[in-house]
Order: sequence, then structure tokens, then C-alpha cells
Amino acid sequence: MSRQGASPEQEAPPRVTGTVEDVIYHSTTSDYTVIELVDDKTGQLVCAVGAMPHVAAGAQVRLWGDFTTHPDYGPQLAVSHYEMVLPTTEADILRYLSSKAVQGIGPSTALKIVNKFGKDTFEVMEQHPEWLADIPGITRKKAAAIHKSFMEMSELRSLMTLCAGRIGAAAVHRIYRMWGANATGYIRRDPYRLCRDVYGVSFARADELARELGVSDRDGSRIEAGLHYVLQNAAQMGGHTCLPRELLVSQAEELLSLDRTLVEEAVESAVKRGEIVPYARGEMELYFSRTLSDCEATVAAELVRIRDGAVTWGISNLHAMVDRAEQALHIKYAPLQRKAIIEAFESGVTVITGGPGTGKTTLIHAMLYLFDELGVKTVLAAPTGRAANRMSEATAHEAKTIHRLLEMERTETDEPRFRRDREDPLDEMVVIADEASMIDLPLMAALVRAMRRGARLILVGDSDQLPSVGCGNVLHDLIESGVFPVVRLTEIFRQSQNSYIVTNAHLIHQGKLPECNREGGDFFYLPREREEQIAATVEELVKRRLPKAYGASFLRGLQIVTPTRRGPAGTEMLNVTLQACLNPPASSKKEIQAHGVIFREGDKVMQIRNHYELEWKKGDFSGSGIMNGEMGEILEISKEEEHLTVSFDGRETEYEFSMLDELEHAYAITVHKSQGSEYPAILLPLSYAGPMLQTRNLLYTAVTRARRMVILVGRGDVLRSMVENDRETARYTCLIERLRER
Repeated sequence: MSRQGASPEQEAPPRVTGTVEDVIYHSTTSDYTVIELVDDKTGQLVCAVGAMPHVAAGAQVRLWGDFTTHPDYGPQLAVSHYEMVLPTTEADILRYLSSKAVQGIGPSTALKIVNKFGKDTFEVMEQHPEWLADIPGITRKKAAAIHKSFMEMSELRSLMTLCAGRIGAAAVHRIYRMWGANATGYIRRDPYRLCRDVYGVSFARADELARELGVSDRDGSRIEAGLHYVLQNAAQMGGHTCLPRELLVSQAEELLSLDRTLVEEAVESAVKRGEIVPYARGEMELYFSRTLSDCEATVAAELVRIRDGAVTWGISNLHAMVDRAEQALHIKYAPLQRKAIIEAFESGVTVITGGPGTGKTTLIHAMLYLFDELGVKTVLAAPTGRAANRMSEATAHEAKTIHRLLEMERTETDEPRFRRDREDPLDEMVVIADEASMIDLPLMAALVRAMRRGARLILVGDSDQLPSVGCGNVLHDLIESGVFPVVRLTEIFRQSQNSYIVTNAHLIHQGKLPECNREGGDFFYLPREREEQIAATVEELVKRRLPKAYGASFLRGLQIVTPTRRGPAGTEMLNVTLQACLNPPASSKKEIQAHGVIFREGDKVMQIRNHYELEWKKGDFSGSGIMNGEMGEILEISKEEEHLTVSFDGRETEYEFSMLDELEHAYAITVHKSQGSEYPAILLPLSYAGPMLQTRNLLYTAVTRARRMVILVGRGDVLRSMVENDRETARYTCLIERLRER
């Protein structure tokens, strides 16, 4: 099987070329394969592991990857990509078919076929499968099945070869699941479908492949794909729902390395076809993808509908109603809390915002009690599983993720779809959504679209935290629009006598340095100057000092959060270091290497993309959906069944080895990934991370993740810079204007 061309990465010589002697193991679900082959150069037997569909004994293979040493099995080649050439000699063809590489052919049938067709066997199977029916024991139906199996094998092999070196095995399997036998045809006709439709494939990879397939740099499909990629990247990396024309054109011009005129012409063409949607915001013209424009318009229209259409319950004296709640719940509400409760009953859409300790959970308790007294069906929801669990624990009332509330499922093309929508709205008349700062634009669009006529929406959150990981700045925009009543809680209630966490969170919000290292306190700062010193101190704290001072169990409640992924004190390197000291290799622990990462039983891991169809079990209960940012522990790795089991707060989920690009270690996580979660203690390394990541609201968000202890380690100038930098993450959106227009 020849290649159409070679990228710089592909031009590197293969690590091993040889003939497959034996297939030790092959998983039919993940295509994870263990083979032994004879190296053509050395004549030595080599063990290789990785996703290698349809590799069989007798095949000639070229393998790329890195050599590793497994604690139980010794040296082996971890294959990143491969090429396979079907055998050409009769002996090797017989060996290949006898290994059951093609469904419907066993050793005896293989011998009959090779005896009749010899070196032409594969050509017959592909071009003239009906000839197989001339062999005793092979019916026309069986011949057709053999042909189908051989062609499917050929298609996936062609796809692997086409994508080799550019696209990882896991993404190739997603492509094949999405497009099946049409995959290579689709890619050859429009290679830019890869970066538009397939998770994990960048424009650069698709563009590289397109060049090898002969697509001109000035081709319209390339320029349009570049424009969509710029908008998509702005949404995924910057949280923008749109971009100003100048920024869209200049970024596309740089990405495509083309004259500005060509890019501008492509923008106009895409606008005429409705693929890119313009929106005038004062003097500025902004451009949306059609999907995000529809989302933003939906949120604006539906929120105004909910505000104006909420039913009333004929309550003559709301203050008397609040008085009854105070007596029943044995609490006295502060004036702002009382105001928030009354607004929630008077308004269709209410926003309640406040920092830690300002009584947001107390308000949710009160509203649940009062709505229950009225017999109004109410539901609690949150953007993430951890936030929903925390809400359930705090209120003793079931809370659901918004995805679960809307009954999320996946389409055949792996796109999310919500069963609850305008045609099948939610049953509840009141939706209380906590951690509202984390709700991104598409999720908010889905939520408000599913709310029934007459229902009301109460959004509770902390507007001073970082905006959502996904695109949009929904809570901020709703507050700034002035279209809905907003109650800001400022009085601090939750603060123990010796706790400085809440106090310091509010000091940081006010632009003041936190008070650290007080005797008997819970907020500590250890100054370190160099990144290597910071990383070494984090390791020392985790490995020795904290367990010695507070006991080994303390580490179970500790979470390291960092501003950045990069550098010695970033999540990537810290995770390697912390895995080595907290969960080192052992003969009793199985492990597997995937995309350059070693996953080991006992590892702390995080799901890094929404996977709505991933099934889980918890005792007698079962469900589906593991969301981006959820953390768990690897319980078991089964090499025989080629999957590992992860527990997410007791929900046990199985990951095929081909899905491991959805997991990463979570000994250290970014502050963005920590949103919506609380931990008994957090440890925050402070190294230089650039002005965009050295902001007050990032530090504030990190500190407010902790319940009982905060430990800062690092540079004093970085701490000071973060406190003083009140620059909020700027996001291009038009939701404020759309709301005001309505």
C-alpha cells in the first residue's frame, strides 16, 4: 500500500520495518494490538503495541513510535502510526488469511483459496469475489461476505495510511465510526471536513493533507475552512462568540498566508450564503458562525419570553410569606437576601450574585421551601456534575446537571442533542441554576429553549469568577444588559473565627493583598523565586511536609490548581512529577501508555471533553454522560478486555483504550478546570504565566475553590501582579445588545 505523499513527520524513517510473526492480542472494540515482528535490519524479534487494525501474521509493516520499557513485559515499541503492505508470496498470503484477518476465512478455507488463486488471491477478493464461489464450501453469500470484510479492512487500512503521522489513532477511529466506508472518499473530496467535524483535528493537519491531495492554496474550500477555523478557534480558546471583521480577516490572512483581498472576498461570499452572519454593534461589525449567531439570538428571545410570560400565584403579601419561611427554617434573612427572595417570586428571570459566604445557598433553601409550600414544581440544576453534587449536599435536595435535566444524547455524527426542547419542554415551573457563571452560550440556549410557557428562571452565581470555559459570557452579559432584576449579595455570613479564606477572597476582589501565615490560620504563602524551586516545593509539600503535619488522609482532599499548563510549575510537568511521587509504578498496579501518557491504576484523572453517551453505574443506578472537567480515579486496567475503569464520585465508567485521549491526569489542574468545584484544600503555584493569566479574577476563582485551607507557593511579584490586575477576560459577544433590542 503506497502513500500519496509524506509530511515532514512522516519523512522520518520508521523505527521498525519487518514481517509480523504473531499477533499476541487484538481488541475488536479498540483495535489495540500487541504483535511480534522480525526486524528486517537486525533480524531480532520486536514487540510492538498500539492501535493497528487488520495487522495479521505474514503482513509487512512499517512502524513509527517510541521504545518504552514495560515493568512486566520489558522493551516494546509504542506505535504512533503504521503502514501495512499485504503479503505477496503464496506462503505469506496463506499465513495471513489463516490468521482470520478476513472474516469468514479460516485456515482450511484459506488453503483452498490460495491453492486456486495463488498470488492473485487479493485481486480476486477485491475485483472478482464471485469467483470464490467456485471453491467447494464457499457459497455466493459467503463470497459476498468475504468481499465485504476484505473491503472494510482495506478502507480502514487506507484511512490509517492516509492519515498516518498527521492524525492520531483515536481520531482515525472516530472518523471511521462517523463516516464508515465513505471516510477516505469524503476526506479526498474535502479534507477540511476533518477540522470542521472531527474532534481533535486541527486546521494545520487538515491543510497539510489537503496540499498532498493537490488542493490549491487559493481554493475556495480552503479559504472558507480557514474562516470557520478562525471563528471556531476564537470560541474554543478565547470564549468569543464572534469576531470583529478586521480581526477575522487578519487572523485568516495569517493562517492561510494569502492576500487580504482573497480573504475579504471569501468573507462576503460566506455572508451571502448565510454561513457567516454579520451583526452591527454600534460602529463595529462583528461576524458569527451561523450556529453561534442562532444560539445568541435564541438566548435573547427566550429569556425575554420567560421574563414577560411567567405566571403569578396571586400572593398578596410577599413579605409575610418570607416571614413564614424565617419561622419555619429558624433563620433571619438580611435585607438583600429578603429582596432576592421577593424578586424571584415577582420576576420571570432573576439573577442573584455574590461572593463566598454571602448566603447564596441559604437563599436557595428558602426558595425551595416557599415554592414547595405553594406546590410549585421546582428543579435545581448546575453546569457540572461536581457542582450539582455539591448543591445536593448543601440543600438536601436533588440537583441535576443541566445536560441530564435536558436529557442529553448523541446523534450518529457524535453531535450533542437535547431531547427536552420547545416541542417537549421541561415539566418544572421553576428552574434554579447554580454556578451560573459557568454556563456557556450553547448550554444556556438549550436550557431556555426547553423551559415551558409560564415557567421562571433563577440564576445564582458569582459574577466575579472567571467566565465559562465554553464560549460566551452569559452571566456577565445578563447583568450588564440591565434587562433583568439583579440582586448583589455583599454581606458576609459564612466565616469561622480563625478562617481567612473568605476574608482573603474579598480582599483580593477589592484589589488588596491577602493576609497570610497568621498563627492558627488557614491561608499560607511560601515565597519561591525560580520555577524549578516552586515545582520542587510543591513536590516536597505533597510528598512529605503536608502528610507529616496533617496526616496522609489530608492529600485526598488536596487539589493543586495552576494558572497555566506550561513550564516546570504548570499542570503538564507537575502531573508527571506528582504521579511519580503519589502513585509510583508497582508490580501490583497495571498501566497502559496512550498518546505519550502512562495511565496507572490508582491515578487521579479528568475527563477533558463532554461525552454524553458514556455509560456509568453507581450501585443499582445507571446513567450516561461524563462531562468536561469531571475528575475520578482509575480503579482497574484490563489488558485482556482492553479497557480501564474510572470511578467519578462512585459512578464507574469503562473507557476503551482508543478513548484515552479523553482523559488526562488531574493531580494538578488549571484554575479554569477547577470552576464549579470545591476542595478541602488547594495548593496554588505562582510562577510567571503572562498578563492574560495573571489576573485578579483568576486568583479569586482559585482561592474560592477551597473550604478549609489555601497554600500559595511562588513569586511575590506574581501574587502582587495578580491582585493589582483587575483586567477581566474580554470576550466578543453581542448578547447585551440583542437583549436590549428586545
